[in-house]
Amino acid sequence: MVVAILIGILAGVVSGMLGVGGGSLFVPALAVVLGLSHIEAEATSLLAIVPVAAVGTWRQRRYGNVRVRDAVVLGLMAVAGGVAGVVVANAVPERALEIGFAGLLLFVAYKLARRALVR
Repeated sequence: MVVAILIGILAGVVSGMLGVGGGSLFVPALAVVLGLSHIEAEATSLLAIVPVAAVGTWRQRRYGNVRVRDAVVLGLMAVAGGVAGVVVANAVPERALEIGFAGLLLFVAYKLARRALVR
């Protein structure tokens, strides 16, 4: 449990500093350090987003930065997308998910490097 908490804190700090989604750090860390399967790591990462998003929305709403109607639409679409993702994840071999996630990480790394070089 302590290792999972440390992974969460470290990934949160690093993703906040780099401006990337925490899942790009959480999923590999959960798989490599804690030995979770890729599907378990992705599901755990997605569940961890819920309280973070709730607290962030609550704080930003106090500053007037949240358009509630848009947030509700986005939230409902995210739930629908999550359900569709579960169906796909259960239908596709785990190795294909790992390769797809690795491709996503390479794309994120490319975008970060390109953004850093353009400035």
